[in-house]
Amino acid sequence: MIRRMGLAVAAALALMGAGIASAQQGGSFAPRMIVNDRAITNFEVEQRIRFLRLLGNPPQIEKVSMDGLIDDRLRMAEAKRLGVSVSPEQLQAGMEEFASRANLDAEQFIAAIAQGGVEAETFRDFVESGIAWREVVRTRFGPRAQVTEAEIDRALAITSPRAAAAGAQVLLSEIVLRADTPEFRAEAERLVRELRASIRNEADFAAAARQYSVSRSRGEGGRMGWLPLGNLPPALAGQVLTLRPGQVSEPIELDNAIALFQLRALREGGAATPEAVSVEYARFLIPGGTLADAMRVRAQVDTCDDLFGVARGLPEDRLQREVLPVAQVPQNVAMELARLDEGEVSYGLSTPQMAVVLMLCARTPDLGEGEIDRQAVRRQLVNQRLGGYAESYLAELKADAIIREP
Repeated sequence: MIRRMGLAVAAALALMGAGIASAQQGGSFAPRMIVNDRAITNFEVEQRIRFLRLLGNPPQIEKVSMDGLIDDRLRMAEAKRLGVSVSPEQLQAGMEEFASRANLDAEQFIAAIAQGGVEAETFRDFVESGIAWREVVRTRFGPRAQVTEAEIDRALAITSPRAAAAGAQVLLSEIVLRADTPEFRAEAERLVRELRASIRNEADFAAAARQYSVSRSRGEGGRMGWLPLGNLPPALAGQVLTLRPGQVSEPIELDNAIALFQLRALREGGAATPEAVSVEYARFLIPGGTLADAMRVRAQVDTCDDLFGVARGLPEDRLQREVLPVAQVPQNVAMELARLDEGEVSYGLSTPQMAVVLMLCARTPDLGEGEIDRQAVRRQLVNQRLGGYAESYLAELKADAIIREP
């Protein structure tokens, strides 16, 4: 992402006009959004758009920019309420760390983004919000996020080369809530809090899945079959390691959805399944297609390479093939891939507007070497737990906030 800084700066300079025009109605310093009586100005929106363009130009960049600024207002307000502040030394260290991801120091990074019209203050505010929020989360949830020695032992037992060779597997249930519009997302965030507070056992979870989930498993009460632990997205696998059977995960963000998972059982055994460090997969897109259309494509192919023949003569974006580290695979894609062996397909990403044939091409395994650092495992589990608390905390702040257009 940031490694593309050089190209991104040049591209952003060419693209600035159209994407920012809408943020300039009413003047640069006119309010664009009000969050608990604090204004977000057109200038701030413009700056965040420019900044995100330089970092990678995400889809729906104006929405992502506005959502980020709203979140930052809520984070900084909560930090102020709790008496959390960021020292100049902390801020400078945070800026240096962020800039180092682009192999630059803070001064060089500020000079680089200035070429794209981004003020140094925009960068400082962005970093300060992140640092302040981490301190807020540690202050509020640090004691609750502590990890026991037994949890570390369990994590080591499951993720060790011996356990990987034995094929550690999990039995999960899922509830997937639609969140593809602001209205659906707000409802999903409200509902997910209610469900986590009310679910007491597997029967409760199954009933909620049948009533609310939009996944294919809703008819089975959200129940999924045995899955290799190493196939799961890292965010989910990390949470599973801290759950006992019957417990429900923190909310997991998917593309246009929010999901909850319940651990039903965990076992070691079966075929050798080393943990994957990267995955190769292909998506064949059929605009306006049906399940029958997707199945006809499946009947023509046995491997990912065969999809090139099906896509011959079609627009390039109809076939997408990627090789990504497991941690970078989108969560909704990763959940479908977790169910697949090489050469198998899923239609679970399809929508009424688009049929999708998702095929797993290959997994690259990690065979495991060397000694395992218990403190590193502890940090991973603590950070995973704090991350879950942070997401829920911010969702609560947002639900209680008054967010309006001026």
